[in-house]
Amino acid sequence: MSSKKLPVVALVGQTNAGKSSLFNRLVGRQDAIVAREAGTTRDSVYRRVDNDWGSYILADTAGLLDNPRDDFEASIQDQVDDAIESADLIILVKDSTEGATNEDRALAKRILRSGKPVILALNKIDLAEANPESDYLNFGIKNIVQTSAEHNRGLGKLRGEIAANIPHVHQRRDDESISVALIGRPNAGKSFLFNTLAGKQQAVVANVAGTTRDINRVDVHYHGQTISLLDTAGVRRSGKIERGIEKFSVLRTANAIEEADICLLVMDVHELNTALDTKLAGQIIDAGKGLIIVVAKWDSVEGKDAYTRDALAPGIARAFDFAPWAPLIFTSSYTGQNVTKIYDLILKIQAERTRQIPTSQLNDCLRRAVMRHRPAALKNQHPRLRYVVQTDVCPPWFVIYGSNLKFLHWSYKRYLESTFRREFGFDGTPIKFSYRDEKQIKANRERVALGQDIVDKKSGGKRQRLI
Repeated sequence: MSSKKLPVVALVGQTNAGKSSLFNRLVGRQDAIVAREAGTTRDSVYRRVDNDWGSYILADTAGLLDNPRDDFEASIQDQVDDAIESADLIILVKDSTEGATNEDRALAKRILRSGKPVILALNKIDLAEANPESDYLNFGIKNIVQTSAEHNRGLGKLRGEIAANIPHVHQRRDDESISVALIGRPNAGKSFLFNTLAGKQQAVVANVAGTTRDINRVDVHYHGQTISLLDTAGVRRSGKIERGIEKFSVLRTANAIEEADICLLVMDVHELNTALDTKLAGQIIDAGKGLIIVVAKWDSVEGKDAYTRDALAPGIARAFDFAPWAPLIFTSSYTGQNVTKIYDLILKIQAERTRQIPTSQLNDCLRRAVMRHRPAALKNQHPRLRYVVQTDVCPPWFVIYGSNLKFLHWSYKRYLESTFRREFGFDGTPIKFSYRDEKQIKANRERVALGQDIVDKKSGGKRQRLI
């Protein structure tokens, strides 16, 4: 695998400019939350985008605020500043239905001062209130692209401008290898575990928090399988991130998660279940990666007995109740306890992530689930689940077809996931579900018949003709 780092493209702009909608179009799936309320995005979201000409990391940032009201909002703005400083290309997204303001001009000046290539994306041009491009020339940004994320207009030109302004890096990983990233807070024991797993002193180990500044890599072989280990710098909570080189650890960790197949979330046994630990776990799951929860430094627990682990495990399970499928393992890098078992878990989880379930078995499971518990009606509309197919692996992805599926309650979707897990396993990996409404499919076909294009979000924004 190439060691050259992937370029970073950052979407920045005022709140509710449509950054998250553009992000989802460019990534090709619904990863960023989109809502009409300003300020929906609170944390920067990073995803890898692959094209024929190369790959890059796309960052969706929170809306910029001129005067943060508290430390929390200030920390969000720090994330935006970090994204701007670490980016190779900055896309300033502006709502074209709103006129240019002094704040916009100040932001444009601030971004141009970075010396990075800048693109001005005038979004929402499909709306009647959209202003002409000439209204924004005083921003001083020469490269302007008009877009409509809602209707996929201008996205081809935007992709072309991105390709023209960043290095073309092809980071193709050997399909036979498994990439495993060690993620966690500083001084949680990641580097010591990394060295123990690697069998040599690859990373610098010290008792000073934050020793690792970049991603360390090493390939190991286990039972005939190549496993690429990635050791990352520890991530502090936002208010504790220092200026200077450490602030890039957040971006590097996000990059490592995107690159990995499976992540080891490493926690210090003396400081378990912090809010940042659960946040990192959520980030790993959102990225569709396998997850192993690793409790490190088990040898340092004084007075432990056969029941100590059983006493700690329920508290950890409660903190990570959103991922009951993630295995939990207690390790000691000093004594080597359970370290080899991590490799066994990695091989098992990768096998689960690549499983293809026959369609007949999937539909038998769906029918039994509906017979045991039918979905409740909402607004007098009865959701009906017809059939299910598996469309992808890594992570396993299932598409359920039916009618009135927009009225399917979130609790029923969770019930379906737990049913599929009981039936098929999928230990250690998230599984994804999409719901396709037959009425919407019919409407799309009618649009195709009229010569209009349909955009499939899972196809990377490519135009698809539905059959």
